[in-house]
Amino acid sequence: MEMASEGAKVVVGSGQDNSVAAQVCEEIRAAGGEAVPCMESVTTMEGGERIIQTAVDNFGKLDIVVTCAGILRDRMIFNMTEQEWDDVIAVHLKGTFTVVKHACILFRQQRSGRVITFSSESGLVGNSGQANYGAAKSGIAGFTKVVAKDMGRYGVTANAIAPRANTIMIGDIPDSAAEIRARSGVAAIPGEDLLTELDPSHIAPFICYLASDYAANVNGQTFLVYGDTVSLMSQPRPERSIYEPSGHWDLQTLVPLARDVLTAEVSNPAPPTLPRE
Repeated sequence: MEMASEGAKVVVGSGQDNSVAAQVCEEIRAAGGEAVPCMESVTTMEGGERIIQTAVDNFGKLDIVVTCAGILRDRMIFNMTEQEWDDVIAVHLKGTFTVVKHACILFRQQRSGRVITFSSESGLVGNSGQANYGAAKSGIAGFTKVVAKDMGRYGVTANAIAPRANTIMIGDIPDSAAEIRARSGVAAIPGEDLLTELDPSHIAPFICYLASDYAANVNGQTFLVYGDTVSLMSQPRPERSIYEPSGHWDLQTLVPLARDVLTAEVSNPAPPTLPRE
């Protein structure tokens, strides 16, 4: 909606639920914009290509691609099934690739374009019960940095957004995962006091910024976006190092330096707890 209000012609995808895309398109058209729905799956190369072709067929060209398709299949790592792993990787990580790859074919030819992907704090810092989602979102952050380097020479930028937002995906969180997080002091589903701050509409203006000419030199970055806050995330870099003059470590010399220097200030994000009775 926000991008359409800024003049973008929009292809709206919604996976298996056709009604969502149709409703959004109706709202965009009612406001005077142009939009078409697309029900193709991002989980196949053919689907990704058809999504891009839908934009070209309806609007003549493609300038911006935003990859925000997503599902959740949360479960603790010892309970997660192969299918739950595969489903999340297919939609988030592969789904980002299938769309971005075909968009970049066009962007390279026209020597312009914007790629905006969706990562997550779950992938950047971790979140209990989300091994599949965290792996996919971490992969998307790395993928986006590579796309930025691949495509920058062609006048194309690629950046990732890690949003905090209350979306329909939250309905996919199983009760078991929510209960475990609650015992750890982590809210799986936001309370009323957070709903305003986590309104997805807060994310949209920054997407528009990254898609604009104002951000022509912003490339390969990750941004945390929620409520009234936008943060540029730091790039991974060495924080502390130890060295062995001989060029080869052995355990005897490594232990004191690793313990007292390298990891001296490192804390365990999930320390052991007593068994539940």
